[in-house]
Amino acid sequence: MAPDAEAGKAGSHRSDPFASLTSELLSVGDGHEIHVESVGRADGIPAVYLHGGPGSGCQADHRRLFDPERFHAVLFDQRGAGRSRPKGRRENNTLPHLIADMELIREKFGFQRWMIVGGSWGATLALAYAQTHPDRVTGIVLRATFLGSRRELEGAFLDALPRLHPGLSEDFLGALPPEDREKPLDAYFRRILDSDPAVHGPAARAWGDTERILSEHTSSRVRLDLNALNSTRALPSTPFMEAHYFRNDCFMRPGQLLSEASRLEGIPGIIVQGRYDLLCPPATSHALAAAWRGSEIRIVEGAGHSLYDPGVRDAVMKAIADLASIIKR
Repeated sequence: MAPDAEAGKAGSHRSDPFASLTSELLSVGDGHEIHVESVGRADGIPAVYLHGGPGSGCQADHRRLFDPERFHAVLFDQRGAGRSRPKGRRENNTLPHLIADMELIREKFGFQRWMIVGGSWGATLALAYAQTHPDRVTGIVLRATFLGSRRELEGAFLDALPRLHPGLSEDFLGALPPEDREKPLDAYFRRILDSDPAVHGPAARAWGDTERILSEHTSSRVRLDLNALNSTRALPSTPFMEAHYFRNDCFMRPGQLLSEASRLEGIPGIIVQGRYDLLCPPATSHALAAAWRGSEIRIVEGAGHSLYDPGVRDAVMKAIADLASIIKR
């Protein structure tokens, strides 16, 4: 897909200031094409948005996090996610591949340096990229710090889940055969990646629904419908990419992002953190901030993990704007 006809025009010259400046499928090799779009003004502050998951993809609303009069922001769907092709492909899909893709995108747009914005898994990728290429980063805004560790997954699904949602925890375990309940995370990853739809279908639905409930401070659902796990409804795509990455420790060494946090010194950062985030709790953000001089944490009270919990989206937008002012100075 070629860039659209509006490429290069400033946001104020278009009827919709959040419409794409450019939109295309970019070949990154290994049989992957990633969907890349830009928004704002061509002479604006360079920035890149990193979606979560892994595997979820960017949404149109993510463009609105960036003031189109100030930024030239790039958004892209990571390998196998969103509008990238082939959808769901896990071959040649690792953290180092995604970092290399970001460098290809940066060079394509002619940015010497750019601001990195990411939440949850997007925060993982943001930190990994910045530690690999610190000289390419002007600043970092994170939401819901995830360091890509097995300990964090256990904290969410094996600690917070049974303590705060005991009924949901029973459902989460009950979706597995009895012999798999002793090590449920390994069982879920194995079953989600199984080629048999009768095995991976119920597991992917149970994992996705449980994660969705944990991500919201006030969820409309607090239990799984075990009878619906074998339904014919469309399967969520994110659990498959998550199982691939989590089963492989997100393709990092244990403790890598904290141990290399000193590489971020000199890069200003703002971490937006929901007080009641069950997936990425405040302790993780505080551990990162303690190791990353130049960063600050902004707690959003009464909010959990989701970007759309009350106050979180506004806090992210303000962090992006504040960091832009620091960069301009």
